[in-house]
Amino acid sequence: MRKVRIAVLVSGGGTNLQTLIDAAEKGDINGEIAAVISDNENAYALERARKHGIKAIYINRKQLAERLIIELQRLDIELVVLAGFLSILDRELVKAYEGRIINIHPSLIPSFCGKGFYGERVHKAALEYGVKVSGATVHFVDEGTDSGPIIFQEAVPVYFEDTSETLAARVLQVEHRLLPAAVGLFCEGRLRIEGRKVKILKEEV
Repeated sequence: MRKVRIAVLVSGGGTNLQTLIDAAEKGDINGEIAAVISDNENAYALERARKHGIKAIYINRKQLAERLIIELQRLDIELVVLAGFLSILDRELVKAYEGRIINIHPSLIPSFCGKGFYGERVHKAALEYGVKVSGATVHFVDEGTDSGPIIFQEAVPVYFEDTSETLAARVLQVEHRLLPAAVGLFCEGRLRIEGRKVKILKEEV
């Protein structure tokens, strides 16, 4: 089966990116990471890409709306994965890649998500609210913010003595499992969007 061409968009260190690189190199996903694209010139994610012989591309945020879709089309990208990407995608790009953009978010959507909820802010908000569980969500991207159909969710406990750092570390362990699993299912053609729900199709024998 031909491998799906993937672009991963990252703004920071790229630990979720690394799990995707590892899964692709092991053959756990039927995909090829063709490019890593960042809106942060100093993102360590770009160095991770270079170490694995993957095309590393920096696009200034001011040029993002114009250049990103051009780069994705030039590279024949079939799946876009947002792995800690802090810029908002242009509406034209979201429409062009409808059903082909996957995002990871460090909470149980629809809690602590949407505009302004990213990174450490998510965990601080969860702790301030006093929730007993948090977690991670992998979802398809639509024109809203963190509002697309959900592929996977998994909860983690929140302890009284937690800080945003300890909670983030616990959630990140879940992210590192869920994101490659979701990408793997996409590459096998086993994800079907039906309204707001995502159906996971059975593996063909």
